[in-house]
Amino acid sequence: MDWVYQGVLSFIGTASFGVIFNAPKKTLFHCGLVGMCGWLIYYAFMQKGVDAVFSSFAGAFLIAIAAHLLSRRFKTPMIVFSVAGIIPLVPGGLAYNAMRSIVENDYVKSTQYGAKVFIIAGAIVMGLVFAEVLMQLVFRAIRKRKARMIKAG
Repeated sequence: MDWVYQGVLSFIGTASFGVIFNAPKKTLFHCGLVGMCGWLIYYAFMQKGVDAVFSSFAGAFLIAIAAHLLSRRFKTPMIVFSVAGIIPLVPGGLAYNAMRSIVENDYVKSTQYGAKVFIIAGAIVMGLVFAEVLMQLVFRAIRKRKARMIKAG
């Protein structure tokens, strides 16, 4: 039952950010699905004891691939899906703890939190970049194959 709660709440949160970011109305449902899938991948890895850094990478990777596919389907920019979809993975709680630790003059703990925030944010970026590169390679291979088929046929 926990999976259902995680899925529903991440869908609602992601779709709501799609509204805030003025995503087209026809894409809001799909924005929610992208964010939900990314969050459920992150959650699955975390439940298996995988570090938050790799879990964030995996979630961001899936989000970017889904955003690419949906952007082609809806003929909209990829960013419509990826920005809203990435929101559940943002380490806002850790960033808050880092700032709270600074206010409390606990600089050692704030440095630890801050470093973890930067590492997780970097993992999210790397997940987006790796998926972008992979999708470019796939689409290039598809275009070349189509060109060869047209030339041969």
